[in-house]
Amino acid sequence: MELSSPPLEILYENGPCLVVNKEAGVLTQAPRGIDSMEVRVKEYYRQQEGKPPDANIYLGITHRMDRPTTGALIFARHVRAAQRICAQFADRTISKIYWAFVSGHVTPDEGTWTDYLHKRHGIPQPEIVTADHPAAKHAILHYRVLWHSPLGTWLEIELETGRTHQIRIQAKSRGYVVVGDEDYGSQIAFGEPKEDPRERPIALHARSIGFRHPMTQEPVNVTAPLSKAWDKLELPGEMIE
Repeated sequence: MELSSPPLEILYENGPCLVVNKEAGVLTQAPRGIDSMEVRVKEYYRQQEGKPPDANIYLGITHRMDRPTTGALIFARHVRAAQRICAQFADRTISKIYWAFVSGHVTPDEGTWTDYLHKRHGIPQPEIVTADHPAAKHAILHYRVLWHSPLGTWLEIELETGRTHQIRIQAKSRGYVVVGDEDYGSQIAFGEPKEDPRERPIALHARSIGFRHPMTQEPVNVTAPLSKAWDKLELPGEMIE
């Protein structure tokens, strides 16, 4: 990766633990030769440590985020830290709060969405299935309405599980498509136009993440600022600060 690659927005850095604010349109991890957050973070460490371009840099990918989604993403600099953070995800002791702006008027103001999802082979979008489906995975989220507008509803979502496209498919199945999410039928533009549709953002943001530092066990809570794409939604300023 060239040294002129976009700078990282670092939200937290302590020892082997790094949290960045992922930008829209960038994959978390990708095949060799394709830009990704993994490539950018490795380049950051390479420069920080004064290592040559061909130096091998270990980087633990502790979780992933959809390409059009923004927000807090955790990386680990060595194996032990990565294993400990991954264990927290597996044990569901990590708190994950998302903000989503969806079309429609979500009711009631608070609730829980429970579904069973099937990730189909070779197809990026999962489908909702019945509980007795042989490949069904339980998907649970809790939401709270932050604001209603003529354009749609601003939701705060706490993920209890972390399935592929979970928020996107659970919202869509109830008639509340994430704004800008053309893959799930959104008719509303979001953010600046992009020639490559894969680089377009959607109104889904990993607002905060809470975990224990993998080495010190100290509690860590990180909040990720919204991108400029959210400005056009004219959200109440006092609720974003």
